[in-house]
Amino acid sequence: MSIVTPFPGVTKPLQVGFDRLELMRILDLYGRMVAAGHWRDYAIDLGRDAASFAAFRRAAEHPEYRIEKRPALRQRQGMWALIGEGGMVLKRGHELVPLLAPIERRLLKLVGE
Repeated sequence: MSIVTPFPGVTKPLQVGFDRLELMRILDLYGRMVAAGHWRDYAIDLGRDAASFAAFRRAAEHPEYRIEKRPALRQRQGMWALIGEGGMVLKRGHELVPLLAPIERRLLKLVGE
């Protein structure tokens, strides 16, 4: 009874994706950035190794930010990465909410008296 036999034909998933709560959190931020006038377009790429959400200022440019989910890095530096326009990793983490904090800071406005 201590021998575990895998099911035949079961392999790792063919593509990585966002679950409902993750996508809802990302699209909520996207909607607020569109309302503030920062972003105009987005793209979602679901690949074999990673899922990526890219936000654009204009559709013809490189993405301003990319939010990537790489489950293979879950046990190392974290499966989430925030990548800037130049392709540099701005932040890595194990959770999505702290990863989105630098973007959400752009929405804060000081109210003068």
